[in-house]
Amino acid sequence: MHSPSVRVGLIGAGRMGSFHAESLAQRVPGAQLVAVADPQPGAAQALATKLGVSKAFSDLQALLNDPEVDAVVIASPARTHAAWIIAAAQAGKHVFCEKPMAVKLEEADRAIAAAKTAGVVLQVGFNRRFVSGFAAAIAAVKAGENGTTQLSRSVTRDPLLRDPAPIPQWTIFLETLIHDFDTLLHFNPGAKPVAVCALADALVRPDFKAQGLLDTAVVTIRFDNGAIATAEANFQAVYGYDVRGEVFGSKGMMQAGNINLNNCVTYRENGIGIATSRMDTDLLRDAYVAELTEFVHCIRSGETPRATGEDARNALEIALACIASVEQGRSITLGDR
Repeated sequence: MHSPSVRVGLIGAGRMGSFHAESLAQRVPGAQLVAVADPQPGAAQALATKLGVSKAFSDLQALLNDPEVDAVVIASPARTHAAWIIAAAQAGKHVFCEKPMAVKLEEADRAIAAAKTAGVVLQVGFNRRFVSGFAAAIAAVKAGENGTTQLSRSVTRDPLLRDPAPIPQWTIFLETLIHDFDTLLHFNPGAKPVAVCALADALVRPDFKAQGLLDTAVVTIRFDNGAIATAEANFQAVYGYDVRGEVFGSKGMMQAGNINLNNCVTYRENGIGIATSRMDTDLLRDAYVAELTEFVHCIRSGETPRATGEDARNALEIALACIASVEQGRSITLGDR
C-alpha cells in the first residue's frame, strides 16, 4: 500500500520553475502540486491558475509556513538557493533544489547541515544523471566494467545566447559547467580532484566581456589517481543543444549524450540531415521528470537520492577553483585557495 501523495510547493515560477510545476502537476507519480510562490507580482498566481493549483504566494516564506506543504522544489535565481534550502529545512520541508545548491562552500555546508538536522531529503538538480546514456556509463564505471578511469571529458554547448545583460558573472562555471563537473566526478568514482586549470573568454559576445560575461570555457581537472578530465562549455551552438560525455578507462571507453531530436535521419539531394534539440526541456525532458520522480520516491521510501547535497558541494568546489584559476591565470591546487 502506498503512502499518500507528497504535497509539493514550488518556489520560483520562471521558465524552469514552470516546467517543473507542469511535471509535478501532470507527470510525476505520487506528487501533488499544492502551492506556487514567486516574488514577481502576479507570476505565482498566473502559473497556479494555469495548472489548477489553489494556493499562490508572493511571500516565499508563507509557502514554507504552510502545514499542507510537505516538500518544496526551489527554482529561484541561483544565488538565493542556499538561503531557501536552509529556510525550507528549518520549516521541516523536504527539498529539491535546482543547481547550483550554493555559490560558496560555507553556504553549501550550512545547507547540507540544515537538511541533516531537520532529517529531510535534500536532492540537487543534476539532471544529466537521469539521462539514460549518462546513467548507464556512470553505473558501468562504478561497477568496474570500464576499468580504471584515465581520461574523461564532458561538453555543454547551449543553443542560443539571447540577451547576455542579465547573466551574472561566473555563470559559465557556477551554473553551466557545474553539470559537467558533477559528471566527471562520477566518471572517476572514489578519486579526488587535486588541481584545476581554467581558460575562459567572451567569444560569442565579446562586446559584453567588460561587463564580466564569459561565454566560452575549457577546464582541465587532475585527480589523485592520475586521471585527467576536461570540460568545455559555450553559450551558443548554432546547430542545437549539445550535451555529451566520454570516459576512457583501462578496459575501454564509453560515450553518452545525443543531440538528436528523434531517431529520424533524412536523406535528400542536398545531403543527410538530423533534426536537433534546441531547448534543455526538449533534450532532457525525460530526465527532468525522472529526477522529480526520484525525489518523491525518496521522500516516501526514506532512500537517499542519487544527486545529494554533498555531490553539489563537490562540483561547486571545482567551479570555485575555476574562478580562482581565471582570476589568477594559473592552475589551482584544491584546498589551496
